[in-house]
Amino acid sequence: MSAPRTRRLTTAQALVSFLSRQYTERDGRRQRLISATWGIFGHGNVAGIGQALVESGRAMPYLQGRNEQAMVHAAVGYARQSGRLSAHAVTTSIGPGATNLVTGAALATINHLPVLLLPGDTFATRPADPVLQQLEVPSAGDISVNDCLRPVSRYFDRITRPEALIPAALQAMRTLADPAETGAVTLALPQDVQAQAYDWPQEFFAERIWYVRRPAPDPHELDLAVRAVRSARRPLIVAGGGVHHSAAQETLAAFAAATRIPVASTQAGKGSLRHDHPADVGGIGHTGTATADELARTADLVIGIGTRYSDFTTASATLFSNPAVRFLNLNITGFDAHKLGALPLVADARTALEALTAALAARNHRVAPSYETEYTGAKEKWEQRVTAAFTAEDPDARPTQAQVLGLLDALVTEDDILINAAGSLPGDLHKLWRARSVHQYHVEYGYSCMGYEIPAAIGVQLAAPDRPVWALVGDGTYLMNPTEIVTAVQQELPVKLVVLQNHGYASIGGLSETVGGERFGTAYRRRAANGALTGPPLPVDLAANAGSLGMRVLRAKTVCDLREALAEARAADRPTCVYVETETADTVSGPPPAQAWWDVPVAETATRPSAVKAREEYDRHVADRRHHL
Repeated sequence: MSAPRTRRLTTAQALVSFLSRQYTERDGRRQRLISATWGIFGHGNVAGIGQALVESGRAMPYLQGRNEQAMVHAAVGYARQSGRLSAHAVTTSIGPGATNLVTGAALATINHLPVLLLPGDTFATRPADPVLQQLEVPSAGDISVNDCLRPVSRYFDRITRPEALIPAALQAMRTLADPAETGAVTLALPQDVQAQAYDWPQEFFAERIWYVRRPAPDPHELDLAVRAVRSARRPLIVAGGGVHHSAAQETLAAFAAATRIPVASTQAGKGSLRHDHPADVGGIGHTGTATADELARTADLVIGIGTRYSDFTTASATLFSNPAVRFLNLNITGFDAHKLGALPLVADARTALEALTAALAARNHRVAPSYETEYTGAKEKWEQRVTAAFTAEDPDARPTQAQVLGLLDALVTEDDILINAAGSLPGDLHKLWRARSVHQYHVEYGYSCMGYEIPAAIGVQLAAPDRPVWALVGDGTYLMNPTEIVTAVQQELPVKLVVLQNHGYASIGGLSETVGGERFGTAYRRRAANGALTGPPLPVDLAANAGSLGMRVLRAKTVCDLREALAEARAADRPTCVYVETETADTVSGPPPAQAWWDVPVAETATRPSAVKAREEYDRHVADRRHHL
């Protein structure tokens, strides 16, 4: 018998070659699992992964980033737009390059979005100890800063010998392609092991297809689910991100059309139905619509589909207040399916909805006409409030934030994609935005990470090169992470950046005021004579900054200016920034206020009147919290 054929490669070369031959397949559609690698090089990866990428040529495309956290955000944006079927890898050096990955990794894992992290690590052989940028732990010799990535990774391994890469790489791919387990996957690569050669079996480099499963519901669980739906008089669907991850939007639309059950959406689930679908009642929870939240308060059955029920969705356990309310959760993970004492239906969202639709259709089940009339009438009234918030009566006035969204609403088509993550914009978007397609609404609110929007827009544009992609950011978010503008310019990606200047952390400023914090530390202002940050606004020019990084910049001062600038940006074939200072005065009408509570604890003892009053209000809301058992 002849000996198995081998290839002599370094560990890094073997890994890159392996990654270039991995594929996913779902519903007959095949894609590259790792389609590109982002990288910033230092001594911990330049001679290993860096050299391997040079050797690979076009087999593994390389993307150059400016900040390690931002590279992960770009990879996450790409994965979300690709339906989690294709992902990017991210390579860094050791030390600060590796620890900069932690925030992006947490974001990816919380949102169940795949990204492969390849941080360099300190020497496995320890020829010199410590090396540059090494953290020494006196009580343990096998810990490095990369261990910070363990709790935020769905799979973690440190490759201390070349041959250890084989099982680790296979486990990494399994995790990335698993619809229930996916998230950040970390393979820590000691810099000496990256460059070590090994005789690799040829089979390691064979093409592999990782089939993305659609598990069907258990028959007994399905029967209980059908009974629960049939016995409900006021059911409400809460559509979460799992609807998008499963590509179950059309199935949900068919289910809603057949049963007439209203559909509310979380931030991750918004867009599961078009805004004009008769059953769509908008966002739910603290940033939801009055329509959805009133339905939630009286619902006797809440059908969660692909949601993890964050506190924003449940209004910190105060929203679902009907004493008789019960929960039915369709989720691919048992962990989420069992939340709130629910009847679980553990399955792929699309597969479960198809089975549930068929079972209910056999019994001609649908809600009472009076219930349908109730929620469609409430939806019409809410739409009038949206239109009022979007409309600017004076075209020469400075626009409000809601009016900026109104101008975009009038401009975009179903092709456009809007990206946001933090500040006051997510709340306005969740309440007001009229989603026209399943991919249009891209708000990252699992981690609500400032600095996500610009790099994510790059990742989305790479995945959807023919669609207009908008990154909406406030000045606070812009100052967190503008560096990937350079990457957009380098890649010649026509992303559209809308910068709303309101001179500080507007969202937290508003929250601070309601919880007795008196907007402390939330405005971008000079120090006054008394030492407080209450002087004139800081003289920063974000538009000039964006221009200095290579963007074309359009400044807008009025509603009329902004309308023209947004249209010009949409037509642009290069990275373009629209800069506008928004009106924040209390006299200007804005979006409707929060329709449900959110628990942010208030000081139990205080001397300042604002905090005392806020605590009284807090105690009143806390009394409404309940456990769903």
